[in-house]
Amino acid sequence: MGGEPKQLLTYEGKTLIRRITDSALSLQAGPVAVVLGAHRAQIAPELADLPVTLIDNGRWATGLASSLKIGLAALYLTQKELDAVLVLVTDQPLVSAGLLQHLIATYQEENKGIVACQYGGHLGLPALFSRNYIDELLQLDGDKSPRWVILRHRTDCVEVPFEAGAVDLDSWRDVELFAQAQASENL
Repeated sequence: MGGEPKQLLTYEGKTLIRRITDSALSLQAGPVAVVLGAHRAQIAPELADLPVTLIDNGRWATGLASSLKIGLAALYLTQKELDAVLVLVTDQPLVSAGLLQHLIATYQEENKGIVACQYGGHLGLPALFSRNYIDELLQLDGDKSPRWVILRHRTDCVEVPFEAGAVDLDSWRDVELFAQAQASENL
C-alpha cells in the first residue's frame, strides 16, 4: 500500500484498527491484545483510550506468524487460564461483533477445538482456537498463517459461513474495488 498503514483506512467513519478492536472489546469475553508493527507510532493513538494491551512486534517484516506468536505469548503469560483465543486481522472491514459472537457461540455449542470462517472456498480468519492449539500456533513461522493449523485439524474444526471475509484490503486496488462495491450497494 505504498507505505501507508492499512489499519488507518476508514470504513463507516472509523479506522479499520478501531473497528476490529471495538468489535473484540464488545464481546467482553476476555483480554484484548493488539499487535502493532511497522507503523506503531501512527496507529497506537487510535487505541489510546481503549482497555487493550498494545504489543510491539519488532519482527513484523518476517511475516504474519511473528505477530501471532508475540500476541499469543503476551496473552498466555498474563492469562494462564484462557479457554480459547480469537484471532483477528485488521484488513477485513466487514467483520462485525455479531460474527465474532457467532464464532464464540458455535465454539460453546459444537464441542470442537477450532471454529473458522469459510469464504471463497477456503477456511480462514477470523477463527477461534481452543487452548489446545496455542502451542501449535506458537510454532508457526514466516508467512504461515493460522489457516495452516486449521487445515491440519479439519476434523476438529467447525466452519462458519462468512463470504464477506473474502474482502481483504491488501492493496490500493482492493480498497478501490471495495469502495466501488459499497457505493453500488448504496444506490
